[in-house]
Amino acid sequence: MKLEIAVVSATGAGTAASEGADRVELCSSLELGGITPSQGLMEASLEHVDGRLEIHALIRCRPGDFRYSASDVDTMVHETRHLLAQGAHGVVFGALSGEGDVDLTATRRLVDAAREANPDAQLTFHRAIDQAMDPLAVLDELLALGFTRVLTSGHEPSAGAGLPTLERMVQRAHGDAEIMAGGGLTLEDIPAMHAAGLAAVHLSAKKVVSSRADSSARADSSPHTGKPIDVGSHGWDPTAYTVTDRPTVRSARAIVNALLVQQ
Repeated sequence: MKLEIAVVSATGAGTAASEGADRVELCSSLELGGITPSQGLMEASLEHVDGRLEIHALIRCRPGDFRYSASDVDTMVHETRHLLAQGAHGVVFGALSGEGDVDLTATRRLVDAAREANPDAQLTFHRAIDQAMDPLAVLDELLALGFTRVLTSGHEPSAGAGLPTLERMVQRAHGDAEIMAGGGLTLEDIPAMHAAGLAAVHLSAKKVVSSRADSSARADSSPHTGKPIDVGSHGWDPTAYTVTDRPTVRSARAIVNALLVQQ
């Protein structure tokens, strides 16, 4: 089982690397559910990890739904090419039709752009699959398109609740693509994910920090909620932002290591 951490900074990427994560999903604005990182952030992150782990770039040009216009797709094609050319090991994206199926036109364009930029690039379809009508049918389409892995909570708000579907997805993939559990995933969920045969677990492992109320800082390994940062009685805090929480990454690595030893 591999450990992936979602990070929004070069420092976060370095933290994940130093605590033994296998890869990071690099993005910006976790509070918006994550959007494409800048080329500067990619360059700095590559320097911080110094080859110790893989960096996979989120390709998502805007927050909101996964129904993209032709202009949106054009933007993401350019983002894919540039970030892979910089050295990203893979890209993470997803597009849906209005009917809740894979948007095959958009997805094929992004797959082709990635393969043209780097034939060895890994392709991850993200949690857009959890908004699809039939995640198992979508999985079949992704297998046909040659995706490396699928990030999913099993069509539920949290991976823990989606475990039965995650197990079915592992069986459906037959090893042709990795199924990675993420979304509402807690440290306590990791052993069950391993027992179910999940290839990897994905955590944001984030902590909120604030110059207004340092005492409000708190660790959070919950999914990207897209909600404004709330610091209790102070309400929304414009000085607050998220960073990668080192103890959470360290704990996740220790749990995964223990499970691997038991195999």
